[in-house]
Amino acid sequence: MMKTGVTITIRLKSQRLPRKVILPISGRPMVEHLIERLKTARLPDTIVLCTSTNPQDDELIPYAERTGISYFRGDEDDVLKRLLDAALRDGLDFIVSTTGDNPLTDPGYIDKTIERYKETDADYIYCPDLPFGTFSYGIKVDALRKVVGMKKERDTEIWGHYFKDSGQFHVEKLEPEECLRRPDIRLTVDEPVDYDLMKKIVFYYLLPGLKQVIGLLDEDPSLAEMNKGVVQRQAEVKEVLVEEDDQDS
Repeated sequence: MMKTGVTITIRLKSQRLPRKVILPISGRPMVEHLIERLKTARLPDTIVLCTSTNPQDDELIPYAERTGISYFRGDEDDVLKRLLDAALRDGLDFIVSTTGDNPLTDPGYIDKTIERYKETDADYIYCPDLPFGTFSYGIKVDALRKVVGMKKERDTEIWGHYFKDSGQFHVEKLEPEECLRRPDIRLTVDEPVDYDLMKKIVFYYLLPGLKQVIGLLDEDPSLAEMNKGVVQRQAEVKEVLVEEDDQDS
């Protein structure tokens, strides 16, 4: 029987906004808001907090225990290997990858991602046109195993290109509802202004739906303007996968 899970990639090493994933929002750490939100997804069989073996991340484990989800500790820099090892430990066939700095990740699109996987057996599923910080990524574990075995880079904090750009995988793109197609809205937490915006949103709605959040920002444009000046950092792509037979050519 197929088993699916949601993974939360999370560390405490952030430099721009130190310890951001456990900063308080309406009296609760940000990561707990995310976990409670992910629990409302209907289709995943499990939720796994995926952190590193670095002692600085010890502090994250009680949040998993307190909220009743599992946790996994793995490679500090190789995020893909950490995700693969977590999936293999729990016998997962398909994972939906989220990150700890996106407390408004949409659970409805987690379910849609799993549904699309069941329909298509895709290796990689993404939905890029939702507000930034609310989408997640679906990965077939067999495809993840292939990438981990082929890649040469150890630092895989940025990894989507391995699946999308290599031409070796079955990739599916989810199209959001038109009212949710708002890539102009930034709902991730990287900078202090992102955190300030998130506190204001959760002040209005404790577990807001994405339509509520978009409606709030459209009604009060000053909120959406708070983090308009933040430029999302783009990591340099150093490696594109090649077929095994071509690696020595």
